[in-house]
Amino acid sequence: MSSRAEQKEATRQRLIVQAVRLVGERGFGQTRTVDVAKAARVSHGTVFTHFPSREDLVLAVAGHIGRKTTDRLHELAGAGRGLDDVLQAHLQCLQENEDAYRQLVLEAPLLPAEFRATWVGLQSAVSSYVCAAAEAEAAEGRTRALPAHLVFNTWIGLVHHYLVNKDLFVTEGSVIAAHGPSLTEYFMTLLRT
Repeated sequence: MSSRAEQKEATRQRLIVQAVRLVGERGFGQTRTVDVAKAARVSHGTVFTHFPSREDLVLAVAGHIGRKTTDRLHELAGAGRGLDDVLQAHLQCLQENEDAYRQLVLEAPLLPAEFRATWVGLQSAVSSYVCAAAEAEAAEGRTRALPAHLVFNTWIGLVHHYLVNKDLFVTEGSVIAAHGPSLTEYFMTLLRT
């Protein structure tokens, strides 16, 4: 890659990183392209050199959050891990980008239709790890055998409830740091035989 191409890619990544930070603070709806440009220390026009529309930037940000989460989950929750380990790894992934992920959960229905594929891909990756671990533990008799979709939907519903209603559970800081261990313990209690 030429130095010009490297510089262009570095600028694009800087725009995405700053947009992710701003989305975490303000939400997708309140994050303006001019604010992203200012945070990345580039001209407003530079944003549109990399992302022809605000919608393209939103999709890039959502994709970035999804890729970071799934890549990190692949790293932390490799094959053969127990369900408790997979759940803890999932929470760790979310905590690393908690504010921006929370905005994804809150604003998913309002995001461009193209976002749906990113969202489904992210949830599918998490589901595959959770369900594989749950099925393995059920086969060994350590947990009850339950339909995989219900295991995953119960877990993700519990986690998303805490994220969406963060203000009910913590006055400041990470709701996952504060309540993640109890969520994992509670969920495992539901599944144990």
